[in-house]
Amino acid sequence: MIEKKEEFLIVAPFECAWRKDLKFREAGRGCVVFEAFARNDITLVFRENVGSRHYHYKRDSSPHYTVILGSHRNRRLRIEVDGKTVVDVAGAGLCCSSSFLSYWISIYDGLISIGKGKYPFQNIVFQWLDSNPNYNVQYIGLCSWDKHVGYRNVNVLSLTHNHMSQWKHVSFGEYEVEEEGEEELGDKPMDYDNWGLKNFLESWELSDVLFIVGAEERPVPAHKAILSACGDFPIASSFSVISLPTVTYPVFHALLQYIYAGWTEIPLEQLGSLRALGLQFEVMPLVKQCEETMERFKINQKFVSWRNVELSFPSTRPHCCSTLPSLPVSSQRLKQLQLTGQYSDVNVYIEGYGLIAQAHKIVLSLWSIPFSKMFTNGMSESMSSEITLRDVPPETFKAMFDFVYSGKLNDEVNIDSGSLLLELLLVADQFGVTLLHQECCKMLLECLSEDSICPLLQAVSSIPSCSHIKETCQRKFSMNFDYCTSASANFVLFDDTTFSHIIQHPDLTVTSEEKVLNAILMFGMKTQELVAWEVVDELMINSKPELLFGERLQLVHDLLSFVRFPLLPYSLLKKLQSSNISRHILVFQNLVNEAINFVESGLASPENKENVRFLHRRSSYKELQYICDGDSNGVLYFAGTSYGEHQWVNPVLAKTITITASSPHSRYTDPKVLVSRTYQGTSFAGPRLENGHNCAWWMVDLGQDHQLMCNYYALRQDGSRAFMRFWNFQGSLDGKSWTSLRVHENDPTVSKPGQFASWPITGPNALLPFKYFRVVLTAPTTDATNPWNLCICYLELYGYFL
Repeated sequence: MIEKKEEFLIVAPFECAWRKDLKFREAGRGCVVFEAFARNDITLVFRENVGSRHYHYKRDSSPHYTVILGSHRNRRLRIEVDGKTVVDVAGAGLCCSSSFLSYWISIYDGLISIGKGKYPFQNIVFQWLDSNPNYNVQYIGLCSWDKHVGYRNVNVLSLTHNHMSQWKHVSFGEYEVEEEGEEELGDKPMDYDNWGLKNFLESWELSDVLFIVGAEERPVPAHKAILSACGDFPIASSFSVISLPTVTYPVFHALLQYIYAGWTEIPLEQLGSLRALGLQFEVMPLVKQCEETMERFKINQKFVSWRNVELSFPSTRPHCCSTLPSLPVSSQRLKQLQLTGQYSDVNVYIEGYGLIAQAHKIVLSLWSIPFSKMFTNGMSESMSSEITLRDVPPETFKAMFDFVYSGKLNDEVNIDSGSLLLELLLVADQFGVTLLHQECCKMLLECLSEDSICPLLQAVSSIPSCSHIKETCQRKFSMNFDYCTSASANFVLFDDTTFSHIIQHPDLTVTSEEKVLNAILMFGMKTQELVAWEVVDELMINSKPELLFGERLQLVHDLLSFVRFPLLPYSLLKKLQSSNISRHILVFQNLVNEAINFVESGLASPENKENVRFLHRRSSYKELQYICDGDSNGVLYFAGTSYGEHQWVNPVLAKTITITASSPHSRYTDPKVLVSRTYQGTSFAGPRLENGHNCAWWMVDLGQDHQLMCNYYALRQDGSRAFMRFWNFQGSLDGKSWTSLRVHENDPTVSKPGQFASWPITGPNALLPFKYFRVVLTAPTTDATNPWNLCICYLELYGYFL
């Protein structure tokens, strides 16, 4: 950061002043702004290295540029390259004086520009382009000829594409504008949570409009896109300078602070002036708040003693950083700027696609620290009005682009846009758009399902900012372990850490430890096919573990200890003991033998008494296996015993489960009949209209904290001849969204009054836990009189109960 220099510097005849701070930040590119007086020449030298106090450009044989103003007490301008005169012109308008005058000189890859006045890059009086540029000049010497020369307020600026941000350290009278943002961006960690438009309040970075405020002519930079979206400011398409000689700086600062930060604080006596200024520029939210506050103080005179008044924009997100939802920025006006490209200063291209947007650097930067760094820290993008992005899907960037101009996701992005949401999450993380990242996280978690866990977990596992999604996915995968490792083999693409966390997760829920063993072996082999341990056992007849598992062999060894072998059936343990896996993998052999000894003796060794391998998982399922129709092994019977605690009573009367029908309760539509142990000759659920279609159903709610992975169900026809032919057996977690577990199409199984019938549930859906189950009629029965009555008097469910 360039600090204010000494008020006055006198350079003696034939001497040169060199300072370590008189240096371009980037070799070959920079601007020096200064005030000077002399009775002869004003001479500046630009070298690759620092010179000495008695340096003189006439004796310099090293590469350098020399710029001489007012040469020979006339209006001439001279430029020398390596001691040779290349420019010697009269009438350039640069005349020395016995009083201080303001000048600026810029060098950009051999283009030397010279001008007069306090404002760099305005009032250009001469430019010259070196056909063989010196890209290495960096150090600036303030020289004299045969007379003393006075210099003051010397400042060295970096160059950007539009040159406007170069004014940020220039001294104007007694004021100096200092900007710490660049240093913060470069040297401090990125504070995404507190980033926003407030970081650009009165910042020269990316500014394209300048206010000259008050009688002291204080320069205050601002940004056209932001001002035009907040009110009606007299700004032009080119760089604007707006003079406000009658406005005091504190009042104008309060106006900008309200716009850029969403709040401001001002002395009570200046509130009227702030209102008038807000009315002048039509910043109506501020005007309204000023009027309300002034009226409140009129009513409550006792509060007049308060010296400062705080005004805050009524944000839709009160705890949000200074981004659009918390600022008095009209999203409609900003959207119009997006559509028309008015005041845009950067064209965004995507490699392989072309131009995707005409954008405003300030809008992109207020959301994104990476974009801000790109545009302000001297990277190539800060020098150009074009940027090209790589590896960014066009549709994804368009969705992010819409978000940064409106503060919300467009209607096309919803919970059904799974892949787009995931891509948008990754792009938001790449560019540090925190609120977009949060919105994507929220929507992805809302639509998270057993089938979307794997691709989502693969995408976010290495992104630190997605830790909440990662932890949620790992927990859901663990709680649905059977399904997630049986529906597809995509989990083998996880990184080692992610899979290890799942295997060790305290909420890991399985129907059998054999499932855990199979998953570990599959993961070790990176196989894309669903296989069980028997397949691995066969492969080991002609292969070795080092070949099968490769680099994951050590991980397999480590994870096998998390399989609770003592919980496996004794017969299976004996098979594992004699397997090829046991002969080739010593860790596996030891764990199996340990489990067999435990089962045979009923005791673990003293050192293993507290070992989790010998304990049931806290979320283990109880297996309720179908034996025969009408048996006492089902879930609904089990609920009637208060889950094994006492003698059976009807679970509907005991309120351990709830059963409802598609038609109102009546003598023949009685929920408790469906789970009674007594046959009922007439029992039916009547029809109702859902989504424009007739249907009839009986539904079971297993109650709070209970779920079932259903692998079998049974029912009984009542005494009628209204036999079902088309129906579905379904499961649900919320009683609203249903998954079909078995679809019956023209099924003739039920053909007699009072008949029992039962069916297995197969496939991956049998491994999904549900809280609600229902039998739903999808087409008329065989009864012509009441074809939509679902006539069953008994229902039972089987499987793994939690």
